[in-house]
Amino acid sequence: MSLRRVGAVVVVLALSAGTGTTMLGAQTTQSDAQGEISRKVKSKVPAVYPELARKMNLTGTVKIEIVVLPNGTVKNAKVVGGHPVLANAALEAVKKWRFEPAAVESSGVVDFKFEAHP
Repeated sequence: MSLRRVGAVVVVLALSAGTGTTMLGAQTTQSDAQGEISRKVKSKVPAVYPELARKMNLTGTVKIEIVVLPNGTVKNAKVVGGHPVLANAALEAVKKWRFEPAAVESSGVVDFKFEAHP
């Protein structure tokens, strides 16, 4: 099978309420040191599987630590684990996510799992 025919990746965000949404990109979950983030994602941008990763047939999980402002925008995001070729795609995607508003900032870790499908 040609590396160029590596299929799309699926994004599933496991929310603390136990529901999920399917999109193209990478499988994702979110949690923090005290447990899962209680804020629901209003809109999310899927991570784009990098062309270099396709050519190298790379798979793996990228962990992104995020801080979400009370208005629901991502204030800060940084890579805390994962392959460097995959990391930027996950980082750029999560920065565009929007969460439900809350009274205070919240933080946690979002995991993007990149899988190659034939």
